[in-house]
Amino acid sequence: MSRVSIAQRTKLSMHFARRSLRKIAGRLKGHQMLRWDLIPAKTDRLVIAPQDLRTADPTRASEIYAGRFAFAGRIVVCDGRSPFEMTPPSEEWAENLFGFGWLRHLRAAESGITRANARALVDEWISLQGSSRTTAWRPDVVARRITSWLSQAPLILHDADMPFYRRFLRSLARQMHYLRNTANEAQHGIPRLEAMIALTFGTLCMANQMRHLRGTVRRLSAELDGQILPDGGHVSRNPGTLVELLLDLLPLRQAFTARNVIPPPALLNAIDRMMPMLRFFRHADGSFAHFNGMGPTPPDLLATVLAYDDARGAPVANAPHSGYQRLAANDLLVLMDTGTPPPIIVSQNAHAGALSFELSAKQQRIVVNCGLPASGRENWRQVARATAAHSTATISDTSSCRFVESGSFKRVLGSTIVGGPSHVPVAREEREDGLLLRASHNGYADGFGIVHQRTLLLTRDGSRLQGEDTFLPASGNALPANGRDAFALRFHLHPSVKGSRLNDGQGVMLVLPDRDVWNFTAEGAPIELEESVYLGGTDGPRRTLQIVVYGNARETAQVNWNFTRSSPAATSARRGPGEAPELPL
Repeated sequence: MSRVSIAQRTKLSMHFARRSLRKIAGRLKGHQMLRWDLIPAKTDRLVIAPQDLRTADPTRASEIYAGRFAFAGRIVVCDGRSPFEMTPPSEEWAENLFGFGWLRHLRAAESGITRANARALVDEWISLQGSSRTTAWRPDVVARRITSWLSQAPLILHDADMPFYRRFLRSLARQMHYLRNTANEAQHGIPRLEAMIALTFGTLCMANQMRHLRGTVRRLSAELDGQILPDGGHVSRNPGTLVELLLDLLPLRQAFTARNVIPPPALLNAIDRMMPMLRFFRHADGSFAHFNGMGPTPPDLLATVLAYDDARGAPVANAPHSGYQRLAANDLLVLMDTGTPPPIIVSQNAHAGALSFELSAKQQRIVVNCGLPASGRENWRQVARATAAHSTATISDTSSCRFVESGSFKRVLGSTIVGGPSHVPVAREEREDGLLLRASHNGYADGFGIVHQRTLLLTRDGSRLQGEDTFLPASGNALPANGRDAFALRFHLHPSVKGSRLNDGQGVMLVLPDRDVWNFTAEGAPIELEESVYLGGTDGPRRTLQIVVYGNARETAQVNWNFTRSSPAATSARRGPGEAPELPL
């Protein structure tokens, strides 16, 4: 926090005060007596149950029946006790438990035992009122619970007796009342939008709730207009949020139709803008690029969402509002981060990856960012957010963004970004020799007096990516005479890529799983091949390699480098003895 400006600190303090007041109000409204005893609950039936598009695994039903609850990489064995009385091993585990998304696994098993088990667990929660744990009554967790109960109502209520049916409806109505009063206390961004989506679901699905529809739709529309950018990206700049949101927004659109209510224009427009962006972030193997908190791509969920894309058009090349660029030629694809950090209030998971890029050829990813794992994210989050975990330049081992790392600000607001690039000019040009992209950022201007500029040229035949990284003075005609100027250009390799140094020490040979061979070369600076870690795979963290080009900006203000498709015969003559793995036959 030492380099946070007065303006940034003032803005952070204002958000801190608002968030603290909302938390206090939320705790008062969430008091056990106020939650239940004094709140009327008028509803007599469910009218519709929304569709759940998330994939279910029927094999997990037996684990739940046996009292084994495995969420977020942690397992809790209940041994005859209620899972809602157990001490959660992590906040993420508690969010999953109290959100009830796991009910879909019981529904997928399609048996009388799983239906009875689902009903018993919901009844336990109603009886215990989720105990008094804060997590269970966070607005975003309440929202997920309401949505899960509504979508899994056919499972929960099948063969249910009338007393349980009434308890279930009373509980839903009271949770709706609670959420209606606390939704604005949810964290800005996805949590608040989830709350508005759940309120809209409840209003459409439950009898005696339609009187709230106009106000609920107004609040939902305001959040959609504020969070879904004109090019279809999300304000958090995390590509993965598009999939998660569409899994709820698509059934919500269907729910309006089922009730013979015209969906609000904000909902329809948001879906229409988001769909093309799903294709924008995809590599040819179906995986999303790892920018700003994106972890493993769920292929089943992505396929489900894309099935609703009627246009199925080619992705756009330029997403200026989201801050990304896409270059494609033949079978070579480049995706690049050319945006500023998201607003402070939605930057808790954003990364310091300005001008980082990912490169893929055909079905093979070559250069990646480290990404985040599917579970145990808190163990890796700060490492993964650093600039060094991205395929871009670092100055003096420092990130291009500054994060709130400790203190009361972090406890209340999370690890927000409080400084970083404020100006990222971008220029694209179609030339005879290929597609040119030039961008720069001033994230290192205040601390080091340096502006990082990156230029990429993708040849039209897709055989080469030429790059140029330049370190410009932030002011004046020369870099600061005594400032720290050591730089490192990092190119993290996908774990499936085998890399080895070429004999002349000026390059690296890359062998892809499909036997395609590429060379990396750089001029004017030494090249190293070092260890790295890839966090964004479905199988957890994996060791990998990174190409690193080191130098000092005052001595080497510009580095030119190339990724060039080659043939095995062309590169084998340049390999040093024992320096490269044998090519697959």
